[in-house]
Order: sequence, then structure tokens, then C-alpha cells
Amino acid sequence: MQDLTDGVARFQRDVFPAKAELFAHLATHHAPHTLFIGCSDARVVPELITGTEPGDLFVIRTAGNLVPAYAPGADGITASVEYAVAALGVRDIVVCGHSACGAMTALAEDHDLGGAPAVATWLRHADTSVARTAADGDVPALVRQNVLAQLTNLATHPSVARALAQGKVTLHGWVFDIPTGRVQDLTAPLAA
Repeated sequence: MQDLTDGVARFQRDVFPAKAELFAHLATHHAPHTLFIGCSDARVVPELITGTEPGDLFVIRTAGNLVPAYAPGADGITASVEYAVAALGVRDIVVCGHSACGAMTALAEDHDLGGAPAVATWLRHADTSVARTAADGDVPALVRQNVLAQLTNLATHPSVARALAQGKVTLHGWVFDIPTGRVQDLTAPLAA
């Protein structure tokens, strides 16, 4: 905990004064341009990877960067997606998977999740991803398939479907490679 309190002190002493004008603006304006849906993994830091400033990204982090398909009723992910799209008007949505993902590794290697029943239930949102992955145990392939499947799930959310139909939002699927820092854009148009 001391690391965190020391970090807050450094932020208040060194970072905040240099960005005081930005934070004064952000105190009354909230207009992120991108919804970034990433994994909860501590090694994947959206603002660091994208080089963005506070206020640029609206971030949702879930185990395995999973986005359940839309279902009536309230849940935190659906509410956050709806708020980002309908209220904040984000123009881009990124679903970002990553190398060495613990959730995808557990699925690819068929780990026993009996001691973590909530995790096991949550990871069922990746069943389509597993079914689309040709080789058992191929974690990188599963990570890629999972990003694509989550984009499909995302498009089932009414706010996203409306924004897509109106050309107000674009979906992007990325995979961040932790050891190299590279980002593969799975949705980039293929070069001719």
C-alpha cells in the first residue's frame, strides 16, 4: 500500500501541477473520443499503450476483455457501453486482447476452474471464441478469435447497433503483445 500512497504523493507534487489546466477543463467537460474495452490484466494499461491523456478514453476492463451479447436488464458492462455511446458519443470503440491472457490460457488449456466458479461462469462468454479456434491449446489464436467474437457481441447492444447504422461509431479489434509492445489491428483493411 505504501507504493500507492507514494504514487499519489508524486502525482500531486509532480504530475498534477503540470496538467492543472487539463484537469480544470476536465472538471466540467467529459468528452472521450474512444471507448476502450480491455482486459483487467494489470500489464495492459490502455492510456499507456495508446499514449492518451486523461479524458481521452472511456475504459471498461473485464477478465478476458469479454463483452456479453446484449440481454435485457441492467449490468455494469451494458450500462457503461450505453453511456459511452449514447451519452458521451464516442466515435470509436476498441476491443483489445493481449498476449499471455490468463482467461484465454485457462480456456485454451482447459484449466480446472472449480475453485473459481464465478470466473468459470464469466468465461462462458468466450464459448464462441473457443469454438472458432481450430487448435486446442493455441492461446494466440484464441486471443484473436476472442477479440473478433467480442466485437460481434458488442454490435448486439442497441446503442452500438444504432450508432453503427448511423455511421457514428467504428469498431476496432486489437491485440497487444506484452513482450514487444506491438499492437495488431485485426480490423484494419487489408493492403491491396
